[in-house]
Amino acid sequence: MPKKVDISEEKQGYKKAIFEVVEAKLRHEKFDGTMTDEMTRLNLERGDAVAAIVHNPDDDTILLIEQFRYPTYHKTGNGWIYELPAGIVEEGEDPDYTMEREIEEETGYSVSALHHLYTFFLSPGGSSERIYLYYGRLDPKKKITEGGGLDNEQEYIRTTTMPVSQALKKLRAREFYDAKTILALQWLDMNRLRLDQFSESKAAKNAESGSGD
Repeated sequence: MPKKVDISEEKQGYKKAIFEVVEAKLRHEKFDGTMTDEMTRLNLERGDAVAAIVHNPDDDTILLIEQFRYPTYHKTGNGWIYELPAGIVEEGEDPDYTMEREIEEETGYSVSALHHLYTFFLSPGGSSERIYLYYGRLDPKKKITEGGGLDNEQEYIRTTTMPVSQALKKLRAREFYDAKTILALQWLDMNRLRLDQFSESKAAKNAESGSGD
């Protein structure tokens, strides 16, 4: 059973574009059953996001994207990193639909199967952002657009096809810096021998089983 939380006040501290900082005054139940003194906590709210490791089992490659990221440039002096196709879930949008849309916009491909793996918080001490992580089965014949992102969102994206063996070698050499990409590659490494069970889309499996779920 969740422990008790008493929120006395929540207010918006800052809002610009997709970023909103919420300040809360609260008390919460301690492990001994008593309540803490009132404290102030901040939450960076930027909505939920999706990301997918897009895998072509025919030649055992994955699609990675490369683009400039100001926060990583600000921290390290290098803003160009490899990462998974990803994007923000619009209000009221189903994450599955968001993921299919983002894969098409960024890579130009439509996946033949998409499976939800995990939902996790990136930085639960400071942000409520959740990421829905997927495994996408790539059909190389389903290239439907040029990809590269959207001009009106100032996205300048390059798609790279990388052998899984090379990606895992880079992973072990600590050459990836994006958390969702690291997690997805670790999942892929652990599940190499059972990827056939992800060959069908959820809709196809439901149709085969007669289920509407």
